[in-house]
Amino acid sequence: MMSMLTLPLEPTDDRADPIFKDAASCARWIGQLQLTNLQLAHSLLLTQVNELNRYPMRGLERLNTLELLRETVGYVQDDYARKLIAKPLPLNESELMVFVAIVQLWQALVLGYQRCLQAYMADDRQLARHGALLCHRCLLYSGLEIFEHLRAGYEFDTKLWHQLHELYAFAESRDMQLMEVADPLSAIQPRSSCRNIYVKTLLACHARPAELTRSQLQLLDRWLALWSNTVTVDRSYTVSKGDAPPLAVDFASTHGLYPVRQVAHSDSMRYLATVPLSKVLRVKTILLQQGQTPRQVNLCEHGNGKDCIDLLTFLHQCWCEDHSVRSGERRPVAHHAQLCCKMESIYAHVAGKPFKQPRRDAGINSMARKQIETFGRVLQDAQNNELLEMGFPLENWHIENESILGARLVREDAFGGRLSCNQMIALRPSDAGAFMLGITAWVNVKCTGQLQTGVRYLPGVAEAVSIRATGVNEALSDKYVPAFLLQAVAALKTHASLIIPRDWFQPDRVIEVLRQDSGAQNAKMGFSVERGIDYERVSFTLV
Repeated sequence: MMSMLTLPLEPTDDRADPIFKDAASCARWIGQLQLTNLQLAHSLLLTQVNELNRYPMRGLERLNTLELLRETVGYVQDDYARKLIAKPLPLNESELMVFVAIVQLWQALVLGYQRCLQAYMADDRQLARHGALLCHRCLLYSGLEIFEHLRAGYEFDTKLWHQLHELYAFAESRDMQLMEVADPLSAIQPRSSCRNIYVKTLLACHARPAELTRSQLQLLDRWLALWSNTVTVDRSYTVSKGDAPPLAVDFASTHGLYPVRQVAHSDSMRYLATVPLSKVLRVKTILLQQGQTPRQVNLCEHGNGKDCIDLLTFLHQCWCEDHSVRSGERRPVAHHAQLCCKMESIYAHVAGKPFKQPRRDAGINSMARKQIETFGRVLQDAQNNELLEMGFPLENWHIENESILGARLVREDAFGGRLSCNQMIALRPSDAGAFMLGITAWVNVKCTGQLQTGVRYLPGVAEAVSIRATGVNEALSDKYVPAFLLQAVAALKTHASLIIPRDWFQPDRVIEVLRQDSGAQNAKMGFSVERGIDYERVSFTLV
């Protein structure tokens, strides 16, 4: 099957006037480009590459000019992207402008190389031996544009899948997919093929990137550069019992990889054999478990062995294991939920009143005590309205699916707070009376602009409490802070635990826990069970 490549290019324009019109003047321009003002340098590059793309020029001259620009573009893009590290979502207006500009510059490079590819397809004799290089560069910058979305936490337009599949199918139709071309900018992979780049992008998108931190995504990028040549892309597949099942991709789709059991075979299907990849992941994991360092196993220079084992295990699950067996089966649900985040706001909604420094005779007010005796909890509705007026907002979210372990949600409100991965939230489904605590496992922004998140529920009924340090030398001893007591859950074999503000934990520290309905008790903190960006969950014993 000969692949038709449709390049969505505007015609060139004789009025286009880039500062440089050939490789020599481009080299001079780059030499005097000031990189101290990053925003200005980025803006100049984007303007000039766009202008160059409109300018009519010989194919080989355009290729040589683009090749000269690559290093400067890569350097400025990396530096500019640092402005987006660890930003909660959705991005604010100025961050979003940075993100959009970065994506536009990658796409401008894709268009430049597509212009050259267009000339190659029109039998430009000067470009006759550069076909594999042109396909490689188009795939490389399409992949970088996709990767930029993964790092920022924004879903990308499905047109990018179309662009990627069509380019690879074209390379395959000309038997160029395995030809190695030089990529002097890649320290890890100074020679690579179209297949390497295609496989790397497909696998990165199939590694549930929304659940990975930015530093894990950087590691993933490095590892895939090292391992992508172990994976083949074939027209057929075989499966042996006990082996990692292959993954499928459809050139005609606007989607990435599928588990092979979900697809029907057609001419446009290709299959990635994951057995060699599974072997690499397992061998690296075993060597780390035996005490070798990540550096010795050629994973990274300064990594932590346990973190690498966790990531390798996670990637093995994503790429090499059958997902049909999922613990806590997800079921689609059709209800809504109210959500709030930040410790003070969560406290207010769980307790039914804002956090205040308790008085020495802190007890529960008589109205609340009567409600607890009668209904088992403090009644919410009247308080909810008051809390909203006091500045403890609740957001409306739609629950897309849910299991006993967690849920996937999409925000219905057009505006609201910003969320990060590993942040504590409180959630009250429309059919529930009380709020439950959860942790954001991943967060991203859909193409529609809506925020979506996967939430992992914390086990146990949450009770709002106040805690303070005790003891003679405690600088904090007179101040209480909001916290939560999670009851033990026998069915899950989980013990009672405390949720406290981050950086508050010290092993064996004795604290006073003030409960709304039963006064103060002393407790000794044990060990840290888990820790997020704004909370820590710790074990304790009463003393």
